Amino acid sequence: MFYLLTLHKKLMRKLPIGIQSFEKLRTDNFIYVDKTEYIYELTKENGYYFISRPRRFGKSLLVDTIKCLFEGRKELFEGLFIYDKWNWDEKYPVIKISFGSQQSKRSEDLERYIQLRLKDIAKLYGVEIESNLYYEIFEELIKKLSKINRVVILIDEYDKPIIDKIEDVEVAKELREVLKGFYQVIKDCDEWIKFVLLTGVSKFSKVSIFSGLNNLNDITIDDNFSGICGYKEEDLDRYFREYLNGVDRELLRLWYNGYSWGGERVYNPFDILLFFSKRNDFRSYWFETGTPTFLIKLLMNKKFFIPDIEHIEANDTILSSFEIERISPVTLLFQTGYLTIKEIIHQSEKRIYILSYPNKEVRVALNDYILKDYVNDDSSEQVSISNRIYRSMRDGNVEVAVKEFQRLFSGIPYQWYVNNRLNEYEGFYSSIFYSVFNSLGLECIAEDITNRGRIDLTIKIDNYLYIFEFKVIEEIEDSKKPLEQIKERRYFEKYQRENKEIILVGIEFSKEKRNIKEYAFEKVK
Repeated sequence: MFYLLTLHKKLMRKLPIGIQSFEKLRTDNFIYVDKTEYIYELTKENGYYFISRPRRFGKSLLVDTIKCLFEGRKELFEGLFIYDKWNWDEKYPVIKISFGSQQSKRSEDLERYIQLRLKDIAKLYGVEIESNLYYEIFEELIKKLSKINRVVILIDEYDKPIIDKIEDVEVAKELREVLKGFYQVIKDCDEWIKFVLLTGVSKFSKVSIFSGLNNLNDITIDDNFSGICGYKEEDLDRYFREYLNGVDRELLRLWYNGYSWGGERVYNPFDILLFFSKRNDFRSYWFETGTPTFLIKLLMNKKFFIPDIEHIEANDTILSSFEIERISPVTLLFQTGYLTIKEIIHQSEKRIYILSYPNKEVRVALNDYILKDYVNDDSSEQVSISNRIYRSMRDGNVEVAVKEFQRLFSGIPYQWYVNNRLNEYEGFYSSIFYSVFNSLGLECIAEDITNRGRIDLTIKIDNYLYIFEFKVIEEIEDSKKPLEQIKERRYFEKYQRENKEIILVGIEFSKEKRNIKEYAFEKVK
């Protein structure tokens, strides 16, 4: 029996964690999820393409696969969709540059990086370069390589130099100008180019960085290419069958599926590979590889109402308008993978995108990160408070839960409120409640719609259902108490058919004390 288990492990194909080389995947017994059907459709005609996907979604592997294809490396594609459909007799010179490894502090660093990469490619093809300026080298290389055949240009992580310096606006602008000059060459060399693909996380406007590339086809939100990165449900059954034994598929979908760019929903590939490698342990693998510090600062500075992440309506402009000088929180949330498309509504001749969290991993991990930043506390005490809130909510003990929230607010240093006046902002307090509950993995419904109005927050946990109403009170209390509002509008009627005990909770915040001043609760009979 031990021998059979050992043999089975040896026969199992390896998980391609962090592997971006198509050749290595195909020659060293790694699993390769066949994306060549998408690539075939992409490369059937000469074209200039752009695609945006979040980090660690397989963009670099996609680029390297296309490189090997145009180089005519037939042996690597045996058994794949494209194998008997490609003309292997014709090969093309490829200029492939990745900005993933560059570390540019100033514009001259980026120029030097580009120069070195281009000269390496020139040396590979035996081309002598006479120019010195980075954009002149690029143009000269394209023209000289075109004597072999029309040139393929692949740019991976085209935006990373700017994104790395996004908090230093002036430096980011300098780097943007360097890249703008670089990409301008592509437009000017059209007659010598066969195919172009640029990948990145963000999408800058054509005016700011792709000046003149009017024929750049953005396939980020395109039904035909929605599955070009990420794993589809059928991919798991076909390629990871031996790893699926004992896996709760519904829970797997809940945690890691849900990403959509206008078509079929896909799994986060990095999560799936780490999940299998860690013997089916559900954790926030993808989220833990990057800390969204700049994003959280932006949400805070814009006084973004965190519960709105549940349901956001956006148009094409918002989803693609990433600009250094005016960054939209919604645009950044979408392009970095913390929001995804849940539904597309066709309104007249426009499309409206309904955005929300893609899955449980992002919902829980993002709110946990937001919470730590909002309460300015990454200590074990904050974790203990959150855990006590969970237990008290599970047991129907509202008084204990509210006292723990009071401790949470009390722990926020006074200096944290300086210059932002968040203590006067109702959304700040309700956002903390919302983030706490989501970080604990509870079922939360923000701005819960009823036929009599909107519930601020609905929470479901085990046998209990909580309906919360929040208010920031003034010195003269002339407004209706939040608990009275819940009862008067009979918000609870929406859930009376559910087999749960309903508890109504009204919370009043004091902008002077920066904490909960009063609360009241009542069980629905």
